[in-house]
Amino acid sequence: MTNSAWNLHVCDGSFFPSLLDEMSAVVGCFNEKAKKLLELHLASGFKKYVMWFSNRCHRNHGQLIQQGKDLVTYAIINAVAMRKILKKYDKIHYSKQGQEFKAQAQSLHIEILQSPWLSELMAFYMNLRRSKKNETAMELFGDCSLTFDDDQPTLSCNLFDSMRVDISLTCSVCLDTMFDPVSLSCGHIFCYLCCCSAASVTIVDGLKSADHRSKCPLCRQAGVFPNAVHLDELNMLLSYSCPEYWEKRMQMERVERVRLAKEHWESQCRAFLGV
Repeated sequence: MTNSAWNLHVCDGSFFPSLLDEMSAVVGCFNEKAKKLLELHLASGFKKYVMWFSNRCHRNHGQLIQQGKDLVTYAIINAVAMRKILKKYDKIHYSKQGQEFKAQAQSLHIEILQSPWLSELMAFYMNLRRSKKNETAMELFGDCSLTFDDDQPTLSCNLFDSMRVDISLTCSVCLDTMFDPVSLSCGHIFCYLCCCSAASVTIVDGLKSADHRSKCPLCRQAGVFPNAVHLDELNMLLSYSCPEYWEKRMQMERVERVRLAKEHWESQCRAFLGV
C-alpha cells in the first residue's frame, strides 16, 4: 500500500466519524438554544414573568432579536464551514467521499440547515416582521418568504454564500398544508393528528405514549415520536398567511378531535366494564 493510500485509509477511518460527532454536537447546541429562545418569546402569563426573570439578559424584544441573529449566524457559519471542509477533502484526496458523507448526514437529518428549529426561527422572524414590533427583525434573515404555488406552501430563505433553504409545508401524510405542525426527533414535520395516526396513538394519550418501535412515515426511523415538539411559530405563521383555509381546517380538526376523544373514552369504558 502506498503512503498516499495509507493516509487516505487512516483519514477515512477517523475523520468522518469525528466529523459526524461534531455535526451532531453543533446541531444539538443550536436546537437547544433556539428552543429556549422561542419558548421565552412565546411564554405568556405567570410563566412569562418567571422565564423573563430567570433570563435577565433577555428582557426585551431587541435582545431576543439579537440572540436570534446570533443563532442564525452560528448556523450559517457552521454550514459554510462544513461545505468547504468536504469540498477540500474531495479535492485533496481526489474522491467523492466528502459529498457522499454530506448525503449521509442529510439522510440522518443532522445537517444544521435541516433543523426544524431553523424553520421556527424563520417563522419567528416573519411573525415579528408582520407585527412590526422591532425593525431589527428585518435583518434577521436576508430574504425570507412563504409562498403558495398550486396551493403547495413553501418556506424559503436566502442565507449567505449562495445558500438557500426551501422547506415544504405540505404534510406527507394528509398531503395538505400542515396544521398544528410537530417535528419528530428525526427532523421531519407533520400535522399533529397525522403523527398520532402514524404512531397509532390517540390524541388523549398523545405522542409521548407512542411505541418505541413506531417509525417516521418518511425516513422509517424508529422511536421518533415521544420527543416530538410543536412548532408554534410556524403554526402562527400559517394561520396568518391563509386565514380562510385555517378557519375551515380548525373547524374540521375540532370535530375530528371530539370524535377521536369520544371513541377513546368509550373504548376505556368498555374495557373497564369488561364488555
